Amino acid sequence: MISRNFKNVLVVSVGFLCLFTAYGGLQSLQSSLNAEQGMGVASLSVIYASIITSSMFLPPIMIKNLGCKWTIVVGMACYVSYSFGNLHPGWYTLIPTSVILGLGGSPLWSAKCTYLTLSGNAQAAREGKKGADVINQYFGIFFFIFQSSAVWGNLMSSLIFGQDTNVANITAEQLQSCGAADCGLSISANATTDTRPSQELVWKLVGCYIGVGVLAILIVAVFLDNIDREQASQFRGSREPFCHTFLATFRLLKDWRLVTLIPLTMYSGFEQSFLSGEYTKNYMTCALGIHFVGFAMMCFGASNSLCSFLFGRLAQWTGRAALFFLAALINFSCIIALLFWRPHPDQLGVFFVFPALWGMADAIWQTQTNALYGVLFSRDKEAAFANYRMWESLGFVIAFAYSTFLCLEYKLYVLLAVLLLTVVTYPIVEYHEHKNPTPPVEEGTYLSHKETLQRDENKIICQTEM
Repeated sequence: MISRNFKNVLVVSVGFLCLFTAYGGLQSLQSSLNAEQGMGVASLSVIYASIITSSMFLPPIMIKNLGCKWTIVVGMACYVSYSFGNLHPGWYTLIPTSVILGLGGSPLWSAKCTYLTLSGNAQAAREGKKGADVINQYFGIFFFIFQSSAVWGNLMSSLIFGQDTNVANITAEQLQSCGAADCGLSISANATTDTRPSQELVWKLVGCYIGVGVLAILIVAVFLDNIDREQASQFRGSREPFCHTFLATFRLLKDWRLVTLIPLTMYSGFEQSFLSGEYTKNYMTCALGIHFVGFAMMCFGASNSLCSFLFGRLAQWTGRAALFFLAALINFSCIIALLFWRPHPDQLGVFFVFPALWGMADAIWQTQTNALYGVLFSRDKEAAFANYRMWESLGFVIAFAYSTFLCLEYKLYVLLAVLLLTVVTYPIVEYHEHKNPTPPVEEGTYLSHKETLQRDENKIICQTEM
């Protein structure tokens, strides 16, 4: 019989699977489906800019007042609003719903990470295991289920768009601009626009996405246990000064470990945005047509899902460092290959090799970075995961911001530079953690005595400032 904590992990995972079946499918298609005036990429930039803003103050406030469960529910509703905006895509629909999604994005992910960390520590205490190992397993299970959303979301888009008779006719001239061979911005954009599926098929796809998004909200609202309800009640009753909670995300930046992890966290945003925004447009859509985007992202999702489960289990034997350097080696090899590869329809199999390898590396970046934050900042989980979303989103914003201005070759160089910086900075934190392990938080502990004294001191400071 499965434990209560494991059941909750499954509920959270299935909820996110449904939600991101919708959002992930839409995100993969934005640079190709809404290519006019860069509207799709602009909406993605607004999303992650809004996530940065919300990361600064919303996660600690919402999680400590509502609890993890209801914060997840509210965040999911914000994501579904973006699907409604894609029913009639335009600046007046995509941008407002992008802002709403972004504001709910950071609390959603911070609440999820906090929930899994709490569940992992509680289960480890019951079984007498090391908290970090159980947390790693739980994040591995979550990403195994969650990352398969790329398979189902893109399968839906591929099957629905496959009904379109307007098959892409890629000319030799257009192939010259694919990949890193040339900027080819105008040619690629024209090719994308000419092969856009009919509006009826777009409505059908978005309607399906809305349906699974609403299903995700219902699953979490009905079946997820409210495990931190008492802690949230204690927090609301403590009348902690607003400025203390408001500034929680920024106060954690005093920890040098968090600052040192910023390149690693930002790289997560860079590498994800590259595959969904650049690879799908400049390689898949440019050389094969938009109808193949879904299949490529399905390959990415399947690889990511399986490897998330595998690496979540392997981490307790290999350690995080070995997995991180494996991911760096995979991405480094792919970046070098993409600089020289000239995509052509005759090389159909090669188009799917890169998403598969990228999914393997992304599985490590996602599972191990989330678990690392949960272990290092176990006493400041809400603020830590808010910082994680903030810096990861900054990577997304920067990547999407220069998407329409830089040639693909320079984008690959930027990605390579951030990767190399990550390889230099991350080992510093890992070495310190190896020499000075962070003590875990005991089960049922909400605030330690030291933290309580610190909170009271902060109250006096806030009251003085007010």
